[in-house]
Amino acid sequence: MTVVPSPAARAADFRLLGSDGPARRGELVTAHGSIQTPVFMPVGTLASVKSLTTLQLAALGPEIILCNTYHLMLRPGVDLLEELGGVHRFMSWDGAILSDSGGFQVFSLASIRKVREEGVEFRSHIDGSLHFLSPERSIEIQNRMGVDIAMAFDECPAYGLSKAEVERSMALTHRWAVRSLAGRNGRTALFGIVQGGIHRDLRRTSVEELASLDFDGFAIGGLSVGEPKEEMLETLRFTAPLLPAGRARYLMGVGTPADLLEGVAAGIDMFDCVLPTRNARNGTLFTSVGKIAIKNARYTADRGPLDPSCACLTCRSVSRAYLRHLFVNGEVAALVYNTIHNVSFYLDLMRDIRQSIESKSFGTFRETFLTRIASGEAGSDAARS
Repeated sequence: MTVVPSPAARAADFRLLGSDGPARRGELVTAHGSIQTPVFMPVGTLASVKSLTTLQLAALGPEIILCNTYHLMLRPGVDLLEELGGVHRFMSWDGAILSDSGGFQVFSLASIRKVREEGVEFRSHIDGSLHFLSPERSIEIQNRMGVDIAMAFDECPAYGLSKAEVERSMALTHRWAVRSLAGRNGRTALFGIVQGGIHRDLRRTSVEELASLDFDGFAIGGLSVGEPKEEMLETLRFTAPLLPAGRARYLMGVGTPADLLEGVAAGIDMFDCVLPTRNARNGTLFTSVGKIAIKNARYTADRGPLDPSCACLTCRSVSRAYLRHLFVNGEVAALVYNTIHNVSFYLDLMRDIRQSIESKSFGTFRETFLTRIASGEAGSDAARS
């Protein structure tokens, strides 16, 4: 496989290893190890992937996880994180960490917010306390946390705004991107975030503006915020190929299994989403033939593994009957078993995707996978009985 090196070493140096059409096989080298792409990043918002200990998470083999600036600045606070040696040492994690800038959470969680050129004044969703977050402050916090990859501070416009409002928001994001870059410390990589809603001309303008700046990678933000799925996919397919080929491409917060395949097909390298962990807590489990609602009565006496095609700890050690018993009785172990499986499913899917790109069979793999889960979505439970 031919390695195309980046023009210069960076805090997160992306190397394109190969491709199969627009689908890209790469490697992202960070201070905490090399990340094979395409990659899915489990979400550890508060320096913890919900329902898993750090040791349990490490056993699943992710090379990078995501944490969040907004949440960690509120609790436990960046001063304490820095005092304790940064977020890696705080959670005893040896792999790479990417931090969200906090921009999306300010706009989605804060009870009251005032946006101005300098930044955003907001009240915490926890206790109503008043805070201010600017591009400079966001980058400072991420640098002090010691993450491998930081995100520029941006404004994420809601779906349904007028085009003029989206354009105003995008222009503010671009000005904040310049200010975010000014705070880069040389040790932490920094990605810019493309905005522009569902408007193609705005997305193109955003890519052109950000690509002229010296970011280490580029993310597509502002999708999966309420727009119809087809509009999301059309915007993704239009925007991804415009991003610089020599930098990592990251699709933020979009993450059904089908979405991951569509993203890879468009040329995306990195993904994150709360879906596998949130669904695990709700008793919805991903399998090779579609989703299973483990609370269903049909599993009461089912001795079979959750997914015979999966080699995770959950599928190797307990039955669907036991998983149902734990879940309907509210046992904490249900959340642990379910999360181990769902995160494993996502990581295994990405390994299979990488292998299919290497063997130039991604198109066939994608079609087969999507057909299988589509036919099994409603009847997956029966298909396994």
